[in-house]
Amino acid sequence: MPIRAFRMNVNPGQEQEYLRRHDDIWPELADLLRGAGIEDYRIFLDPESHALFAVMSHREQHGLDDLPGHPVMQRWWQHMKDIMPSHADGSPRSVDLQPVFHLSAL
Repeated sequence: MPIRAFRMNVNPGQEQEYLRRHDDIWPELADLLRGAGIEDYRIFLDPESHALFAVMSHREQHGLDDLPGHPVMQRWWQHMKDIMPSHADGSPRSVDLQPVFHLSAL
């Protein structure tokens, strides 16, 4: 199963709000992500640097490239852009991470 990892940031002082908004994730957004082929999606916070590290696994056949154009995704970005660095279209600024190590029990 393919895995993607990327880094984003949350604005200083907005960490708890970021957590609150994700605790209250919209059901339609969760459905959209699952429907796009995401099998597992985790976001980790480094409170010292305000960095968010996201790791997602997805099916081989996926619709991730279609997510930016979906109205639910665009609404979520607008909902989040006041608490994290974002592009003009509302999408979060992110950097893809390079895999450097993997240990599997299989």
